[in-house]
Amino acid sequence: METPKKHLKLAALAAISAIVLSACGGPQEATTTDTPEPEKFANVTDERLLNADQTPEEWLSYGGTYDEQRHSLLTSISAENVGDLGVAWTYDLATSRGVESTPIVVDGVMYVTSAWSVVYALDAKTGAEIWVHDPDVDRAVGVNACCDVVNRGVAVYEGKLFLGVIDGRVQALDAKTGEVIWSKVTVDQSRPYTITGAPRVVDGKVLIGNGGAELGVRGYVSAYDVNTGETVWRFYTVPNPNKEPDGAASDAAFEQVGNVTWGEEGEWKDAGGGGTVWDSIIYDEANDSVIFGVGNGSPWNQTFRDPSGKDNLFLSSIVAVDADTGAYKWHFQTTPGDNWDYTATQTLILANLPLGEGGADRRVVMQAPKNGYFYVIDAATGEFIKGAGYVPQNWTTGLTAEGRPIEVPEARYAEIPYLQTPGPLGGHNWHPMAFNPDVGLAYIPAQEIPQAYAEDPRFQENSTKWNTGADFAAEVPPIIPSEVFKFLRSGLKGRLIAWDPVANEARWTVEHEGPWNGGVLSTAGGVVFQGKLNGEFAAYNAATGEELWVHDVKSGAASGPGTFAIDGEQYVTITTGWGSAYLLSAGGVAAPQAVPPSVGKVVTFKLGGDQVIADIDVPLVDRTPKTEEFGNEAQLAEGLVQYARNCTVCHGPFAVGAGVLPDLRWSSYASSPEAWKGVVADGNLQSIGMVSFADVLSEDEIESIRAYVVQQAHNSEGIDAAISDETP
Repeated sequence: METPKKHLKLAALAAISAIVLSACGGPQEATTTDTPEPEKFANVTDERLLNADQTPEEWLSYGGTYDEQRHSLLTSISAENVGDLGVAWTYDLATSRGVESTPIVVDGVMYVTSAWSVVYALDAKTGAEIWVHDPDVDRAVGVNACCDVVNRGVAVYEGKLFLGVIDGRVQALDAKTGEVIWSKVTVDQSRPYTITGAPRVVDGKVLIGNGGAELGVRGYVSAYDVNTGETVWRFYTVPNPNKEPDGAASDAAFEQVGNVTWGEEGEWKDAGGGGTVWDSIIYDEANDSVIFGVGNGSPWNQTFRDPSGKDNLFLSSIVAVDADTGAYKWHFQTTPGDNWDYTATQTLILANLPLGEGGADRRVVMQAPKNGYFYVIDAATGEFIKGAGYVPQNWTTGLTAEGRPIEVPEARYAEIPYLQTPGPLGGHNWHPMAFNPDVGLAYIPAQEIPQAYAEDPRFQENSTKWNTGADFAAEVPPIIPSEVFKFLRSGLKGRLIAWDPVANEARWTVEHEGPWNGGVLSTAGGVVFQGKLNGEFAAYNAATGEELWVHDVKSGAASGPGTFAIDGEQYVTITTGWGSAYLLSAGGVAAPQAVPPSVGKVVTFKLGGDQVIADIDVPLVDRTPKTEEFGNEAQLAEGLVQYARNCTVCHGPFAVGAGVLPDLRWSSYASSPEAWKGVVADGNLQSIGMVSFADVLSEDEIESIRAYVVQQAHNSEGIDAAISDETP
């Protein structure tokens, strides 16, 4: 049994426990023998989950309800009075890393996660801490997390709380105390798997997927018994390397439709093929289906992954399976033969829309995946109903009648780079979207972030920890002039799009300063809430997009907000935090700052709230180059390539960090080849997450990266000025 790090505030726990006693008003005399037992703490039953829309004072699952519309029926906060919102309370999550959690609120308790899969139980009315559970993750696994060591939340069911841990475990905790009930390793921990998504619970089963396709794994989604942790079923999303049965629920699917869409050769046989189910999983009660989104291929570049050029099911697909057995029902592939990291893991929403014969209601699944198209498909059959581009894109000329993209030939990149939009960050990423059935609009946190794709001429299996087969340094000069840097930033856009899925078009759009905006919440009060990475949390008129209210939460606000009510008073809550290496794409602070451990918070609002969010003491970094420039043109060019392939995803493009992880230009380790090698090759900082790269980089390549980083330090003035000009 694990020994989690936690502490209990017993007084707060006792006060909150009182609200879950039996309905007769309090505990009975001990001598009464026929008195029923008190209800379980956090007794979230199947019935409560199925009818979650009827108890809007709670937020029972990641998307609010099984349909995951993120639309609350609460109306106390409305378009007329939202301007009176103020801070009710804040809670410090004590992290400078990424925070992406949507809080669960049940029986007056809020359950929320932070970086490194740490869980907090808080009094939802006051923010008082009840307990904290730290799953004690080895920080070395952080290198396997493509996009920071984040966690999007938990599931609660029959007194238990379920947590996906970044190192591949699923834990069941006692919701009252935070103690571990069972813990299950769900992945091969010798492979670079991670878990960042929120579990879902359906009929006594906890559902979870995993991530890691950039580094080379085989994806799947699993169902575990909520009481024991035993595997109930597993569905793989790409074939067994030998196209043989796995003894899994997916075997029949691959025999019937999957295996023929993969060739007999290619890196997929060794790299796993990808297809990780790292985010959206929903339950369709009407059809008793679990529906999930599948991620990108491994490697990205299909030329290396599968030179046959086939569709590669079930990559970049929406898949429906039987909720009880995991047996395949249907699929819809958004991006056949994915070549660009166009995952279909983004928010899935169920709704009844007037798209049937004669305008009758038809149950549909909606998604705005990375590839830039909004899809409406039949929830029972997977039939494509309609779709259209929700952001500008240049990789297709449209969709066929069956919803298949009509590709532009140049998008199948080779040696000649192709500047493509959307890029790998997508037209919409993990940030939750919402749907308001009253006005018939889906609200998409969209973005425009293009990327030049080119075939990696140096690719070989496991040649880099990011096993993509795409060259991130295609036609990039070692020194980027400030005017070019500023031009690149000016082409990055973020927006909130109100999409009409029946008319198949946008009804209104709000553009933001900089891309990579946050998740969305819709309410029956006619309000849409959205956060941004520049620290703004805003409310918009659901019908028109008019900005009604904005509040500075003093940190990036990318998470999906939630809402709940206690004692008749409505609250709106959001988790805040930084957690992005992508200064180019994320906006945010200028390079001379570092992100302190106090940026991660839970911030909760109510009408008339008068509390203050504490200012963040952002320390300045010594921006002095630590050594003289060195290296010839060939070494610097090599350093650029190796930095782009191995360092960018954590330390930022062009060696310009966002402050979460060290900006290497100002690192003291850059002053010495021995000290630099000690970190990069010898793993001297592995205990804090910087693992050795000796398995993928030679000593000469490591030194070339140092030369490039030092050069960027000496040429930083123009780039930093461009960042400051564009930073809100």
